[in-house]
Amino acid sequence: MTTMLFTRLMFCLQTLLFLFSQAFGQTKVVETPRYLNPDISFEERATDLIGRMTLEEKISQLNYTSDAIDRLDIPQYNWWNEALHGIGRNGRATVFPQAIALAATFDTELMHRVADAISDEGRAKYNASIALGNRIRYSGLTFWSPNINIFRDPRWGRGQETYGEDPYLTSRMGVAFVEGMQGFHPKYLKTAACAKHFVVHSGPEGDRHEFNAKPSQKDFRETYLPAFEALVTEAHVEAVMCAYNRTYDEPCCGSNLLLKQILRDEWGFQGHIVSDCWALVDIHATHKVTANAAESAALAFKNGVNVNCGSTSPALVDAVKQGLITEAEIDQALRPLLMTRFKLGLFDPEELNPYNAIGPEVINSDQHRQLAREAAEKAAVLLKNNGILPLSKNIKRLHVLGPNATNTDVLMGNYHGVSGNMHTILEGIVDKVNPGTQLRYNYAFLQDRENINPIDWSTGDAQEADVIVVVMGLSGLLEGEEGESLVSPTKSDRTDIALPQNQINYLRKLRQAGDKPIVVVLTGGSAVAIPEVNEIADAVLYAWYPGEEGGNAVANLLFGETNPSGRLPVTFYASTSQLPAYNDYSMKNRTYRYMTETPLYPFGFGLSYTTFSYSNLTLGSETIKSGENISVSATVTNTGSRAGDEVVQLYLTDVKASVDVPKSALKGFKRVSLQPGESKVVHFTLTPADMEVVDNAGIRLLEKGEFLVRVGGASPGAQAEKLGGAKLVEGTFKVK
Repeated sequence: MTTMLFTRLMFCLQTLLFLFSQAFGQTKVVETPRYLNPDISFEERATDLIGRMTLEEKISQLNYTSDAIDRLDIPQYNWWNEALHGIGRNGRATVFPQAIALAATFDTELMHRVADAISDEGRAKYNASIALGNRIRYSGLTFWSPNINIFRDPRWGRGQETYGEDPYLTSRMGVAFVEGMQGFHPKYLKTAACAKHFVVHSGPEGDRHEFNAKPSQKDFRETYLPAFEALVTEAHVEAVMCAYNRTYDEPCCGSNLLLKQILRDEWGFQGHIVSDCWALVDIHATHKVTANAAESAALAFKNGVNVNCGSTSPALVDAVKQGLITEAEIDQALRPLLMTRFKLGLFDPEELNPYNAIGPEVINSDQHRQLAREAAEKAAVLLKNNGILPLSKNIKRLHVLGPNATNTDVLMGNYHGVSGNMHTILEGIVDKVNPGTQLRYNYAFLQDRENINPIDWSTGDAQEADVIVVVMGLSGLLEGEEGESLVSPTKSDRTDIALPQNQINYLRKLRQAGDKPIVVVLTGGSAVAIPEVNEIADAVLYAWYPGEEGGNAVANLLFGETNPSGRLPVTFYASTSQLPAYNDYSMKNRTYRYMTETPLYPFGFGLSYTTFSYSNLTLGSETIKSGENISVSATVTNTGSRAGDEVVQLYLTDVKASVDVPKSALKGFKRVSLQPGESKVVHFTLTPADMEVVDNAGIRLLEKGEFLVRVGGASPGAQAEKLGGAKLVEGTFKVK
């Protein structure tokens, strides 16, 4: 080998050794960032991630459309999603009965199962969306439900979204919903629920961007806050949405009292606060509390808002520059948002989170549709029945009338999903009757106005039937959120709680034409004043907005395959004249707790195809010490010939309180299934919190004195018994 060749070979070898050492011997090991380490606490991970962000990146995460940060492997996320009674506004999903209908079941176990099914579908749809690279609005895991505002006035178009007028019922149904949505995994949330709208928010819809609610401190603490407190302290709801309006002069989304003093400090809320959509714009545009977007953003985020649904949060960049808010306060606002994303497992390996395995087969599955039917059946309230119901499937001639019989809109309510399995009420009836039954249908009349065409064949033809079923009532055309109700003169609210006059006129005309039995099926999401319907019809069934299985559920009820068992979560007033002014947030003369006039149908009321009786009210003691519990039991008996469910309700009255107190207040309820002749003893426990009153300063007090306990199938008063309900049993005890 020549010297030159040897030299060249050595040079090549040295070059290879150098390159090898550069590639392998001196390569720096890239460590996984702590925020991506699933083995450390969420708190540590959030701290680490915040420390890696620039100010602009932090602010970009405080909007409902949170930007991707590619250098930190943070994907885009949209916080806005809906699940009021099924996954909403995001394609195929099971459409369960509207929220007010779910409340009418008085069944927390059912509510939990419904929410569990909804959250399964939410996870499945999220998993499918991510696989598509679809991260747009309504595809995330943060669901802005439930709405736990108190339905204080039936004119409110959004009352259908709530669980009714009672704080206790609202809290129990709300807790069950949140727990079903969020799950009980020791580390991860299945989905994140949100309690809205905080607080003292229930119309008028047209004034919601500028209204200033000033209830008494007593009403504030006794009526408007309890459900929110329960969802925070018991269900550990992950999010709270602040409302559009002002409360006690402060915009709810910039209120130190609401967001800091009560929500964070008093109740210990650890989750995140989201603004209602574009509510921060209202702070300067309509409330006139601030001068511009930067001031509004600073006010909101300094007082506890964490994510802005709207366009105002980008102004935080200018707010920091102007000294209106500090970067440290931005960090504080961001932390709960990151914590929620960590709890949902959005930064963890897929295999660590069991909810990632939920597949699309659960979406609108047979099991979920059966659950929707069960909920619709348990929700419908039988308001009147002179014996015509249940109908025979072998009826010879049946005539179905009314615009809502074939209307899928009345199945859905607002904030709904869509389904390929919608069953209208007419379809349900058709599928139920004997093939030999002559069944005819006619639209007959419009929902909200007199017919232009003067020819009316339907009234005369209907007299040939053995029974006439008229399906009428309300729809989203007449009640809903701001701007949604196309024929509402107030953007969404009703000015009169009676049915549209043309519906009453047609029903009266039908009655005058003959004596054939008339069964009225009503749809709607709120209390309606229907004294004329009660007078004219032989039976009245209130179906609410019953969901995709509504037609099958109503048919099962009409033909007796299922026994009606729903109960009213709201008082049905006799007329609009019984209501105080709509914009008056005082509870005086409102709801069963404070109204002095006789309602048409009382809170908690509902009939059955069987009858029930109550006996043997037993109290654990005649006298208890202040701070002690007391047990209550009563026997309920099915005295009829059919199996049925009774909703046993316990009401408490402080007989000699030092301040005004509710005439009665719901403090317990249990749904009981009974065979004919069967009796069951139902047990309750009243706690000191149940016995407290709220004084005029908003202070909770446990006073000594006498308490009246009543147990039965509706709220106390003569009207329920007059309408066919069971007589309540009662007893008293003293606190010393």
